[in-house]
Amino acid sequence: MSEFWLISAPGDKENVQALERMNTVTSKSNLSYNTKFAIPDFKVGTLDSLVGLSDELGKLDTFAESLIRRMAQSVVEVMEDSKGKAQEHLLANGVDLTSFVTHFEWDMAKYPAKQPLVSVVDTIAKQLAQIEMDLKSRTAAYNTLKTNLENLEKKFMGNLFTRTLSDIVSKEDFVLDSEYLITLLVIVPKPNYSQWQKTYESLSDMVVPRSTKLITEDKEGGLFTVTLFRKVIEDFKTKAKENKFTVREFYYDEKEIKREREEMARLLSDKKQQYQTSCVALKKGSSTFPDHKVKVTPLGNPDRPAAGQTDRERESEGEGEGPLLRWLKVNFSEAFIAWIHVKALRVFVESVLRYGLPVNFRAVLLQPLKKSSTKRLREVLNSVFRHLDEVAATSILDASVEIPGLQLNNQDYFPYVYFHIDLSLLD
Repeated sequence: MSEFWLISAPGDKENVQALERMNTVTSKSNLSYNTKFAIPDFKVGTLDSLVGLSDELGKLDTFAESLIRRMAQSVVEVMEDSKGKAQEHLLANGVDLTSFVTHFEWDMAKYPAKQPLVSVVDTIAKQLAQIEMDLKSRTAAYNTLKTNLENLEKKFMGNLFTRTLSDIVSKEDFVLDSEYLITLLVIVPKPNYSQWQKTYESLSDMVVPRSTKLITEDKEGGLFTVTLFRKVIEDFKTKAKENKFTVREFYYDEKEIKREREEMARLLSDKKQQYQTSCVALKKGSSTFPDHKVKVTPLGNPDRPAAGQTDRERESEGEGEGPLLRWLKVNFSEAFIAWIHVKALRVFVESVLRYGLPVNFRAVLLQPLKKSSTKRLREVLNSVFRHLDEVAATSILDASVEIPGLQLNNQDYFPYVYFHIDLSLLD
């Protein structure tokens, strides 16, 4: 499952033993896989500032999650025919998202823990806001390009009555620059081909004999040329209509046709350059995006795997990718990393507010192994940590017990600090 529960409990002897009991029960019952979640010691500041940060971090958490989901969707949209490979681009620091979360390490260089918490939160908030601003401008430009291309593509679709003819006809199909003669294009139903060949010369006076030619056809009919004198155009159109032949209004303008073709080629090229990954890069998925086999660190084992590639290294690797896809890859990683740091900050702030000073708590990341076992896992956690809040825990474990003056939603309140990380919507 790509779902994680991030919890914390006080770090005293009693609660360390409770964590060990939790790990034993969840492991034996195959309920979850548990790993340590290291959070640095921050400058706490005042309790009032922590209360304010708690609210701000809640909003930032929601914003960050929304942003990465929008970016993931943008990757899917721009890859179009290669949507199945979109997941290969949704990485964090060069590794898959699950590996990054289970082996999280605070980035001291990007978010120095020695700074006041307010400054750390402000840095992350500004970073995410800038990414969102860039995302809006880049996707707006791409969508405008896509819309313009779709509108132009519509001209090349449909039947012979509606579609553009600039990609079908050529200069050689027409009598041009003649004071007296003109070439018309006539749509003839397929069942009437024979009738057209027998009668077109007699539909009007002054039709040039043997001047018809089939240029193209679709399922319904064919597009024929016919050359005649200009002064009988209206008479010919009337007679053609009476015989179920349709004269297609069209004037051959070489400059306009060239302009239309060039516009289509330019838009196609621009769109392709925005997202397309070279065939070589896609075929070499295992080398461009290597499989990072990272060993999961069990609870109690301090060893961690080495960090993956940096975003800049991955950006230089993606030389065969268009600028929009490359930007999405790099900044999705940045946004996702920032989001998990926000989760860590929320655990720290809520743990201090709930367990008090001095700061002493332990954070653990649980990965439920089965969707069907999450209810049982929740019961185990509530039972193990019920001593943290006897009143609330009693209400949670026995929903039938009503406690006067206490209103609790047993799905929203837990006797321990708890946050949820759901990666399923990014699959």
